[in-house]
Amino acid sequence: MSIRKILLPEHALCGVQGGSKKRTLEYIANLIGQHDPVIDAKDLFNCLVTREKLGSTGLGNGVAIPHCRLASCKKPAAVFLQLAEPIDFDAIDRHPVDLIFALVVPDNSINEHLELLKKLAEKFSNPAICESLRKAESSEMLYQLITCEE
Repeated sequence: MSIRKILLPEHALCGVQGGSKKRTLEYIANLIGQHDPVIDAKDLFNCLVTREKLGSTGLGNGVAIPHCRLASCKKPAAVFLQLAEPIDFDAIDRHPVDLIFALVVPDNSINEHLELLKKLAEKFSNPAICESLRKAESSEMLYQLITCEE
């Protein structure tokens, strides 16, 4: 499955004020919940927070991929944020995070979930891609960059 299939153009946002890990996860949950009325934003937020308690999804190098499986989710959904200022995300390298790709998938989509996480981790392991995402000056540019080469 491609990133373009799960990430709506209006869910790739440039220059977002994150503030904190908790506020950013709440922002993500609200954004997905507004677009998909089947998903309760509070349930999604709680699911994302619960997943973070198992271990931070901060990969290092300023990137985090918060994710979860949710029973009310009928198809994968995503949000990609380029933050205006990096935030503490308890990343494995202890550096703040400024690129956040959030992913929610149906509860029974274990293989699809793992494949999407693998694809994202590979993309974000490329320093040139991360640098271009950080330099994006508009949400449209950010969407084009994150979905290119699929």
